[in-house]
Amino acid sequence: MHELGVVFSIIKTVEQVAEENHVSNVPSVTLELGEVSTVVPDLLTDCWDWAVKRTQVMKEARLEIIRIPAITFCEDCRQEYPTVAHGKICPHCGSGKTYLLQGNEFTIKQITAE
Repeated sequence: MHELGVVFSIIKTVEQVAEENHVSNVPSVTLELGEVSTVVPDLLTDCWDWAVKRTQVMKEARLEIIRIPAITFCEDCRQEYPTVAHGKICPHCGSGKTYLLQGNEFTIKQITAE
């Protein structure tokens, strides 16, 4: 379970931003999480709930997750399709000349400060 390490990294980043901006309380953090990012949202939330209680600035911080769907583009037929449902092979033309457009994001989108 690498989610705990991911949470520690997020907390470290948020604490640095809070210190740089003289923020004493962070009530929420919003992440953009891609559908194929390898991070399991439920595990991430469980780790978050445990870890933030051990911080000064984020004791009560909520984690909000915005899911980004995985979309793949086919270079041959120039169509986009949902990655998880079809994988690397284009469902429109059968080509394997495809690449991921979105869906592997892991971004801190917003830090709410008081």
